[in-house]
Amino acid sequence: MSVLFALLVSLDAANARGPGLPNVMVLATGGTIAGTGSSSTTVVGYTAATVGIDTLLNAVPELKTVANVKGEQVFQIASENMNNDYWLKLAKRVNTLLAQDDVDGIVITHGTDTIEETSYFLDLVVKSKKPVVIVGAMRPSTAISADGPINLFNAVILAGSEEAVGKGVLVALNDQINAAREVTKNNTSTADTFRTPELGFLGYMQGNKPYFYRQSTRRHTADSEFDVSNLDTLPQVDIVYGYANMNRVAVDAFVAAGAKGIVHAGVGDGSLARPAVEPALDEARKKGVVIVRSSRVGNGIVARNGEAKDDEHDFVVSDTLNPQKARILLMLALTKTSDTKEIQRMFYTY
Repeated sequence: MSVLFALLVSLDAANARGPGLPNVMVLATGGTIAGTGSSSTTVVGYTAATVGIDTLLNAVPELKTVANVKGEQVFQIASENMNNDYWLKLAKRVNTLLAQDDVDGIVITHGTDTIEETSYFLDLVVKSKKPVVIVGAMRPSTAISADGPINLFNAVILAGSEEAVGKGVLVALNDQINAAREVTKNNTSTADTFRTPELGFLGYMQGNKPYFYRQSTRRHTADSEFDVSNLDTLPQVDIVYGYANMNRVAVDAFVAAGAKGIVHAGVGDGSLARPAVEPALDEARKKGVVIVRSSRVGNGIVARNGEAKDDEHDFVVSDTLNPQKARILLMLALTKTSDTKEIQRMFYTY
């Protein structure tokens, strides 16, 4: 009798959770999607990261129709305050959850300012093919036509879908699906700010269903060689921005502050100012600092031995990664090696 009773209780619990629906965990980190304004028309000057995960989920009761959803507040910040410690905490929690049989996918609510960086970091360190979807909003939760609820609804559907399995970490806002490696925020305030210039979206959300038209060919997630499970810190890597009439002050300051790597966001094809900056980068490299040439342009391949003699200088080029993403890959690369040939291989692989 006790066995039968236990079976009936188990069946009741399964039915209450929604039989046949995917199990999606929503991890909240703050941002505009959790923000509030002084009035319904406040879309500038609001306060980010004030609404908790339970309130976010309760605001979208339709979630219960598409997934068995649970929420967890990992931390609560505006995303301009994102740092390496938060990344490590988030990555470890994501990997722990994805290892569980009762979790089919994860949604992470996040501020939009650094979504592209967090998503790429996770793309390199998540150890599962299960979907991980990062979502945010451009308008606070109190605004007229707030975009957070529909973005969250779509993200949960995407994270619970078979179509998203093995696609790497995804960024989904405004009915559009982007790859973590390629997406960038390209407008300060409009709802369609997240784009993948030139290469384009992976697909769209329409009618409560994801439609994919392409996928990234670079290694990610379960196929990545990077592992943060035993890391408590990441190497210091900084970015130096290229501009007309620039000087070596920033390079020297970062080296003096202990940088293990520097990403130079050069003009054009990652060009280096001579004689102002190139000698400073050479000196930094001789001190063991790994130098990566990227570009401030935002599109295109930074050509090795193009605008600089990279072989001669022992520099690395970022391929198509923008400076902020090149910094992330260089940080993780430096946890494995300081060999520039190996690091260059990683930039061509990821």
